[in-house]
Amino acid sequence: MATPVLDQVRGMVMLSQTCDVIGSCHARPFVEVAPLVEVPEPWMEGIPRLKRPAFAFVPATSAARLVADLDRCMTVEKAPVARWTRIHGWGSNEELRAFSQSLARKRSRFAFPDGFVAAASGLQAHMVARHNRQTDEGAHLRALRETRVRAAPSWDARQVWLNWWFVKDDDPQHVPADWPAHLDRWLDLFEQDEGGRFRLDAPIACRLEDVTARDYVDSDRLGLDRLSVT
Repeated sequence: MATPVLDQVRGMVMLSQTCDVIGSCHARPFVEVAPLVEVPEPWMEGIPRLKRPAFAFVPATSAARLVADLDRCMTVEKAPVARWTRIHGWGSNEELRAFSQSLARKRSRFAFPDGFVAAASGLQAHMVARHNRQTDEGAHLRALRETRVRAAPSWDARQVWLNWWFVKDDDPQHVPADWPAHLDRWLDLFEQDEGGRFRLDAPIACRLEDVTARDYVDSDRLGLDRLSVT
């Protein structure tokens, strides 16, 4: 979705903490904001679930499909900000926590090695293309909360074993759940490099509560819009 260099936007989202916003202009003269941009309707299902790290869901503007564009964060002086018309972006602590998680997700994405990015590009493109289709596969993809991968013993090893967790919110709706068939089909799209450096362990479909804290911390999340930070 191309964006002009000079673009009039519908509004801004405050990203700075409240303590920084209300603090002295002498000590903290700037705040960080991001523009509100309109996105296609199919994207609105994935953004609140952190599947598109470039954007953050804002409940107050969701009816107009306006989300925070985190690729265009900027700092501005507090003086003009004080003249802006303010509306509350969220109505509960849960919504505020979800917004904070979106900001953290954007900043904390792991930069996967080039070899893995190349090998996983076909898998990623397939998942993006099939996600919103009204098929059994599309229903399984929409039921996923996130996909995580761990490299053992490390990404720098000569031989790397990859453990995969396809973490689901629930089983797909209105279609029979057949996770093993879909997991096998998805990982068949992982293209091994010439040296055969990567080895794939059997993928696991599970709920978040089924993943140990150690496995979660030691693994990294795949995003739908890109695999590595650019």
